[in-house]
Amino acid sequence: MEATSLTENPFFNNEEQDYVEESESVNFTVSQRQLKDPIHDLIELSPRLCQFIDTKQFQRLRDIKQLGTTQYVWPAASHSRFEHCIGVAHLARKLVENLQRSQPELNITDRDIELVEIAGLCHDLGHGPWSHVWDGQFIPSVKPDSTWTHEQGSEMMLDYLIQENGIDISLEDVNFIKDLIAGEKRRCSPGEKSFLFEIVANKRNGLDVDKFDYIQRDSHLLGDPTKINVNRILQSARVIEDQICYHIKDLPQIKEIYRTRFKLHELYYNHKTAKIIEYMILDALKAVNEHSKIADKIHSKEAFCSLTDNIMHEIKISKEPELKRAQAIFRRIEKRDLYKVVEWKLVKYQYRAAVERAITASRIVEAAKAAYSPDVSPQIDITKLKDDDVIVEFTTLHHGMKERNPLDFVKFYSKMNPNKCRNAQPGDYSTVMPTTFAEVLMRVYTKESKYHYIVQAGYRSVLESFRQAQSPPTSAEAAQIATPPATEAPTSPRTTSFYNPSDNASPPDANTNKRTNSMVTSFSANEFTTVTPNYGLATPHGVGRSPGRQRTTSARKRDVQGLRDRSTSPSDGRGKSAGSGAVALLSLPAKDLSALGADGNPPVKKRKVDDAEPGLLEPVILDKGSSDGAHATGSESIIGG
Repeated sequence: MEATSLTENPFFNNEEQDYVEESESVNFTVSQRQLKDPIHDLIELSPRLCQFIDTKQFQRLRDIKQLGTTQYVWPAASHSRFEHCIGVAHLARKLVENLQRSQPELNITDRDIELVEIAGLCHDLGHGPWSHVWDGQFIPSVKPDSTWTHEQGSEMMLDYLIQENGIDISLEDVNFIKDLIAGEKRRCSPGEKSFLFEIVANKRNGLDVDKFDYIQRDSHLLGDPTKINVNRILQSARVIEDQICYHIKDLPQIKEIYRTRFKLHELYYNHKTAKIIEYMILDALKAVNEHSKIADKIHSKEAFCSLTDNIMHEIKISKEPELKRAQAIFRRIEKRDLYKVVEWKLVKYQYRAAVERAITASRIVEAAKAAYSPDVSPQIDITKLKDDDVIVEFTTLHHGMKERNPLDFVKFYSKMNPNKCRNAQPGDYSTVMPTTFAEVLMRVYTKESKYHYIVQAGYRSVLESFRQAQSPPTSAEAAQIATPPATEAPTSPRTTSFYNPSDNASPPDANTNKRTNSMVTSFSANEFTTVTPNYGLATPHGVGRSPGRQRTTSARKRDVQGLRDRSTSPSDGRGKSAGSGAVALLSLPAKDLSALGADGNPPVKKRKVDDAEPGLLEPVILDKGSSDGAHATGSESIIGG
C-alpha cells in the first residue's frame, strides 16, 4: 500500500495544499495549542502565550527541577519549573476570567487577562540550577553583599526573551507584567487595578495562583495528593474593597491550603537527605566558583540562560583539573556517601535569634576539641576537624505568614452580604487552632562520618552552656529542671547570656505550655539522636563500601584482639585499666569476652538497614546493657526517613 503524501491528504482543502506546496520549508504553527496536564487536565495555550513558550529562555525551565534535590528521596517528584509555570499561567487566566464574568463592574479588559496570564507564565524565569539552592544558598554564600533574587533574574530573562525573539509588546505592558510578578506597583501606571497584583504573587496573605499550582502539583508527584478543590476556590473569589476575598463557606479549603503548605515544608522540602544533598551541591558549586566564577553569570542574561541543573553533568565530564574537588563531591552523592545529620531540634520561633547567635559551627568545633579524649576515640585526629566540617542550619517552618495566623489576613463575604467583607473570627471556623504558627528546625551536620560522635559531643556542650546562660531565667521551675545528660558529652562552664532584649520576641516563658514548650524541652539534647563513640567509624567515607555492608571476619578479629589487649593492660593508677576507654569505642564490654565464638568473633545480631537496598543486612555489635542492638555500628544517621 502506497503512503499518502501530505498534499494528498483529504483533510487538507485545495488552498491549504497550495500553501504547503509553496512553503514546505516553513515551520508553521497552529493557531491554538492544547497541553495535557496531570493536574489541570487540558490547558489551552493561546498563540500569544506560545510566543513566549517557544523560546530558549522559557524552554530552559525544562532543565530546572521544581523541587531541587527532593527527587533524590522521592524519584517521581522530578517535575520541572516548565510545567509549573504553564500551570500558574492557566490558573491566572482562569481566575481573572471568572472575575470578569461575575463582576463586570470591575471593567477587566482582555489586555488585563492576557498580561496577568503572561506574568504567571514568566514568574519563575529567573530560577537558577536546583531552584532555590541557587538563589537561596549559593549566591548568598559566595556573594554575601549581593541582594540578587530569582525575581530579579526573572525580570532580566523576560527582557532578554522579548528582545531576542522580537515579541511585539509595549514598555508599559512589560513594566505591568514585571510588577504583577513582584506583587506590587512599582513602575507600572498608577491606574492599574490593584487587585490584579494579588493574583500571581499575593503579598497580603499568600493566596495566589503560584501557591495553588505548586501545592497541588508537588503533593501529587510526591505521592501525597491533596483534596483541595482549587476550582471551587477560584470560582469563590470576589473583589471587594479592591482586594480578592472568598466566600465564608470556602474557609475550610483555604485553611487546608495553609496547612498543606506547612506539611510540604515540614515533611518534604526540608527532608534531611534532600537538605544534605543540597549542602553537598552547594559545596561543589562553591568549589567550581573558585575556578570559573559561575556566580557572576547572574549579571549576564546570555550566560545565565545557559545555567540549568545540567551543570552537574558538565562538571562531572570535564577534564579540567580545577574541578576535581567538585567531581569528588558529586561522586559521593552517586555512591550515597552523604553528609550526616548529627542532631536536630525544633525550637520556638521567638528563640531563633538567640539560638543562632549561640550555636555556631566554630563554637561546636571548639567544644568538640575540648571534649576530645584519645582514649575514647583514638582513630580521630582531632587537629584536622575544621569549622567547615560542621554545618549548623536554622529553617523556619510556618504557614505562610511567619508567626502570624494567615487567616487573619484573608477577608471573606457571605451569601447574604456579597459586597461586604471582613476577617473571620476563630469562632467562625474553629476553636482548635495552633497556639503558634511558626517554629524553627535546627539541624547540625557533619561532612565526615568519622566526626559524628565528637561533633555531637561538642554541640551538646554548647547547647548546655546556652541553656544555663539564659538571662533573664524563664522561671524558678524551669531553672530547677535538669537537662538529661548527653552521652559522653562533657560539661562546660557557664557563659555569658545570648538573650538580647532587642530581639523581636519576649524572653522565653516556661509558663506557656509548660509540658511541650518549656526551656528544658527547647534546649535539651535530643536523646533520639544519641550515638556511641564508634558511630561512623566502621565505614569511613571514600572506600566505596555500602553503609550497610558487613565487616569482614578478619576486621572483627582485629577489633576483638585489640579489646583483649586493652582489657588486660596495666592500671593507670585510677583503678581503671589504661585502655578502658576503648571498651566504649568497640561497644563490647570486657565481661562479654567469654561469650566470644571459637573464631574470636563477637555476638552479632542482624537486621535490615532502613536506607539500604532490599535484603542488605548489617551486623549489629551488642552494646553493654543492650540486648536489642540499639546502637549500631555504621555510617548512616539513626534519624528515620
